[in-house]
Amino acid sequence: MDNKSRENDEISLKELIMKVREWYKYLFSQWMIIILATVIGAICGLTYSILKKPIYTATLSFALEDEKGGGGLGGALGLASSFGLDLGGSGGGIFTGSNLTELFKSRVMVEKTLLSPVMYNGKVVSLAEMYISNNKLREGWNKDPRFSKIQFLPNANRENFTRAQDSILGKLYESLSMGGLAVGQKDKKVSIINIDVRSTNELFSKYFCEALAKEVSIFYINTKSKKSRDNMLILERQTDSIRRELNSAITGVAVANDNTFNLNPALNVRRAPSARRQVDVQANTAILTELVKQAELAKVTLRKETPLIQIIDKPILPLAKERFGKAKGILLGGILAGFLVIFVLIFRRVLKLLA
Repeated sequence: MDNKSRENDEISLKELIMKVREWYKYLFSQWMIIILATVIGAICGLTYSILKKPIYTATLSFALEDEKGGGGLGGALGLASSFGLDLGGSGGGIFTGSNLTELFKSRVMVEKTLLSPVMYNGKVVSLAEMYISNNKLREGWNKDPRFSKIQFLPNANRENFTRAQDSILGKLYESLSMGGLAVGQKDKKVSIINIDVRSTNELFSKYFCEALAKEVSIFYINTKSKKSRDNMLILERQTDSIRRELNSAITGVAVANDNTFNLNPALNVRRAPSARRQVDVQANTAILTELVKQAELAKVTLRKETPLIQIIDKPILPLAKERFGKAKGILLGGILAGFLVIFVLIFRRVLKLLA
């Protein structure tokens, strides 16, 4: 039994070696086809590397300082994160941690940025028009009357857009979010956030990166300080109203005193209006004093609760350029074409053997 198994193993091994030699001879006999395909693939790879536009990456980094979210708990969370422990957020923050990075990639922020004005080819246009021009999208739209006359004016009112404009902006957002926009922290221990914008146009990458940071900064600050700002505005309106009432009361006292000048001492009832206006002056003075104090405290609170977004690094021309190299194109094109033609030859031979 042992001798038979050894003979079977030897036969199977010999058959395997013979099969490998057979396939090798077959592929070697097709060397001209394989070399021709490899050369054609290398030429295609070289052509692609020449026609492929370089990718420009604009990077902007900023740090966020929020006094409202600080304190001992924030310090404890920061200390815990330095040891690799995740204890969750500090609570009460709308845009903290990953929420803030997602805000940068949200559709509303990207679309607002696309409608931002920039100087391009000697005139002020929106970033959306700049993107459309760079990618030559309007050439295909001219054949369709629904899109041929569509324009995206700078700072246009988003509420007045048509269905076609909404659709185009949605496609632009998808194109940018799929690979053109990246936001995140290089390290969880570092609170510096980086924005990377990639496109085939150097100026668009720079303008879009800066405009996005500006739009998000305005939205973030307004949202975080909304309650304090509303409280301050209410106190200011109340202060102005009481001040007008006080001025009216002071004028009323003067008028009442003029009306009682040289009045007969026996007619004291005529002095009642002046006394009532004096009470109004005293009451309004006390109220105004308290409101002024509260308004000043509200201003201090607003300044304290307004977060600071400090830009650290801005994109500076020339931007980092990523180009598909010619040598890389020749090598990859040749290898892919060679493997493809070998696979086709093997597949065709197998079909013949099975037929």
